Amino acid sequence: MFFFFRGLGAAALALMVAAHAGAQQLTLPEAQQIALSRSQSLAAHDAAAEATREMAVTAAQLPDPVLRAGVDNVPLSGPERFSLSRDFMTMRRIGVMQELTRSDKRKLRAERVLREGARIQAERLMSVADIQRETALAWIERGYTDQTLDLLRAQLDEAQLQVQGAEVAFRAGRGNQADVFTARAAIVDLQDTVRRAERLRQNANVSLARWIGPEAAARAAATPVLDWRDAVVEQVLSAQRWRGQPRLRLLDAQVQAAEIEVRQAQANTRADWSVELMYSQRGSRYSDMVSVGVSIPLQLDRANRQNREIAAKQALLRQAEAAYEEALRAEEAVARQWLNEWTNGRLRVERLTIDLLPQTRNRTEAALATYRAGRGSLEAVLGARRDELDARMQILSLEAEASRVWAQLRYLAPDPTLASR
Repeated sequence: MFFFFRGLGAAALALMVAAHAGAQQLTLPEAQQIALSRSQSLAAHDAAAEATREMAVTAAQLPDPVLRAGVDNVPLSGPERFSLSRDFMTMRRIGVMQELTRSDKRKLRAERVLREGARIQAERLMSVADIQRETALAWIERGYTDQTLDLLRAQLDEAQLQVQGAEVAFRAGRGNQADVFTARAAIVDLQDTVRRAERLRQNANVSLARWIGPEAAARAAATPVLDWRDAVVEQVLSAQRWRGQPRLRLLDAQVQAAEIEVRQAQANTRADWSVELMYSQRGSRYSDMVSVGVSIPLQLDRANRQNREIAAKQALLRQAEAAYEEALRAEEAVARQWLNEWTNGRLRVERLTIDLLPQTRNRTEAALATYRAGRGSLEAVLGARRDELDARMQILSLEAEASRVWAQLRYLAPDPTLASR
């Protein structure tokens, strides 16, 4: 009658390896794919990238020519006043002026816009990694709250059997009424714990639905099919993979943009010329005229203008380089801390599963056998059961924590096997 943990081992094993029954349950990669397809931030980045490609073509072109038209030297007095043809100095003119921006400047302008496109692409990769990571974290939270709730419900079922056994023993004169009250109090305590777990599960479901939608969240597997022990995260600090993570690519794009701006400032020390062609028409008694002109900016104060601009751009370049190096160190330190936490969590779960859990299970079985034989107390059995539950909950908590850290490391950069659109 008093089978506190009969079937508990099988139930726990089922929690770890099986999802709840249901048709077409989602896997984590499928959930991440749905989250990517729902994201509007990726659409915004795609539109911004398209804009930079268009602007790069524009930046490489010469400025639009300027049409000039007018009337010069119109008399205001005398017999020829307001006449456009009788005075030899009066001219109707039309012309075109073109600024001849140097080809190297136009090329640099286009490169600068393309570097902006590289920055947008890095931001897009950051968004992809963020979506994949946050979806994985929500998936993990949902899965482990499910496992916790199932474990607590299994414990509650066992506690219900305990109450029935205590009541039967009391009526048969083999137990005392205090055991009945103790068993009922344990039921109330477990029911409250189950309600708290149900609230956490509802919140986890809301978080998952935020990324993949309510309908997809309802099809998510109850137990997360997630190999958080996968050692692929140990390679995250390799030079090739580390330098390619989106945040560092973003800062690198800013460094490259600053380098181009320095070159642009240096190119501005060579002034752009403008040419103008003008046709002037006078009265029928006078000859028409053609004028050709060239405009050249005079850089008379280069020390305080062009040179100062170069110095400013060089300072901004140093700022971008320093920000990159600082971010590189900070990101590497955080990643190493995560890697240490993941390694430690994996070892702790392994040791607790091997060393602690069997001991608590043996203690429960021993306390149960003693109680059945009439030599032990119900409180000892309940205490052993609480310790085993605490051990299982501790292992679940450590697995959840290690899984979260694993997800942080795994999705520092986007998973290339998942299409972002």
